[in-house]
Amino acid sequence: MLKAGILNPNINSLLSRVRHTNTLVIADRGFPFWPQIETVDISLADIPRVLDVLRPIHANFVVGRVFMAEEFRAANQAGVQAEFEQALHGLVVIFEPHADLKKRVPPAIGLVRTGDTVQYANMILESA
Repeated sequence: MLKAGILNPNINSLLSRVRHTNTLVIADRGFPFWPQIETVDISLADIPRVLDVLRPIHANFVVGRVFMAEEFRAANQAGVQAEFEQALHGLVVIFEPHADLKKRVPPAIGLVRTGDTVQYANMILESA
């Protein structure tokens, strides 16, 4: 039995299938449903947040690049942006239009849906 780290077996399963340059999506609660992608829905009211999911995944996943919507910067206050910058520190983050970000979703290994309400908090992690 796992006692620490990522305890969710479905998220562990997704991570074990990610290979070089594969992607994994961490999404907020309003992100569209993609029937062709395995989705692990862990939303419960407003928790967990995207960053709550990012932190343990990042500890177990070699991230090469992160893709986020450029609208994130315009939609969120400085404090929220700083929290994301801190969590993503040292990673290459590419901001692009939200419509372009969603085009990156179909080939992803999977999608983890959170209960986050931060606007445009979605991110796509690309393995190194």
